[in-house]
Amino acid sequence: MVKVAVAGGTGNVATNVLHTAIQSGKHSFTIFTRGAPPKEATPGVEYKTVDYHDRASLTEALRGFNVCLSFVIVHLDKDCTAQKNLIHACIDAGVKRFAPSEWAIRNGSGVAHYENKDKIAEYLAELNKEKKVLEYCLFQPSILMDYFAHPYSQTPSLFTWPFFVDFESRHAIVLDDGNQPLVLTAAADISNVFALALDDDRRWPVEGGMQGDRTTIIELIALGKRLRGGDWTIEHVKSEDIENWELKTKWVPQMTHPVIPLAEREKFSKEFVCMFFMGVQRGAWDVGGEWNKRFPEYNFTGLEEYMRRAWEGKD
Repeated sequence: MVKVAVAGGTGNVATNVLHTAIQSGKHSFTIFTRGAPPKEATPGVEYKTVDYHDRASLTEALRGFNVCLSFVIVHLDKDCTAQKNLIHACIDAGVKRFAPSEWAIRNGSGVAHYENKDKIAEYLAELNKEKKVLEYCLFQPSILMDYFAHPYSQTPSLFTWPFFVDFESRHAIVLDDGNQPLVLTAAADISNVFALALDDDRRWPVEGGMQGDRTTIIELIALGKRLRGGDWTIEHVKSEDIENWELKTKWVPQMTHPVIPLAEREKFSKEFVCMFFMGVQRGAWDVGGEWNKRFPEYNFTGLEEYMRRAWEGKD
């Protein structure tokens, strides 16, 4: 049995990543929280209140754990203090493996929102340069293909919203020529592969990309037209406008996440599309396939397979 500590583990991403491993019953999980445990606790999971600014108490909290996973919100972690303290507490407590708060994009994207991900990746590399002091992996599954199935995601517990190619409304936004490579991975596959990684005694790869499928914006729209038919409204944007945070489209996919106040939704939705496309333009969503190579026997769900399952029989 592996004892797993999870920092920031009450969020939607963490809940879905951990699902398969928790359901297996093979390992024990303790969610670290800053405040009181959630009212609707996850069955089979323990909770512990911690202070990420107190390294000594954090070290004590981590004693006896084999793995520590971080899902802290990186752009809110000023000076990366919480994650740096978590890293050193892991080292001092003898934790074997650590996964920083990644779970999406390739490093070095140049996207400001993800800057702290890059800083922590660099920090871990520097710590391990002379001597391996902490095994770690940057889990990078890229874009969840579940978003393109909204509102019919095959992962009911995952909160989704319309993306830049919206199969439901038949709207799409194309960046430049739309041929930039994108990797999409189903949430269920991410959870399954993470469970395999937890069972694996071999050293984790530092770069931990997962590739459910590899496509482009143009190919994604073509798939949407095949599966959904009808008339599509397609708008085009230029990289130079996106880099200036200008989204010159009539249609803006609304990011309807409950944490975003309704009054700020339009502004935040535009910024999200710009931020996302900045990463697309720089190839940051074209992650590697390190975990595919580690587990060649695992069959990832293909994009068309997933979308057919989601949209079959829908008007």
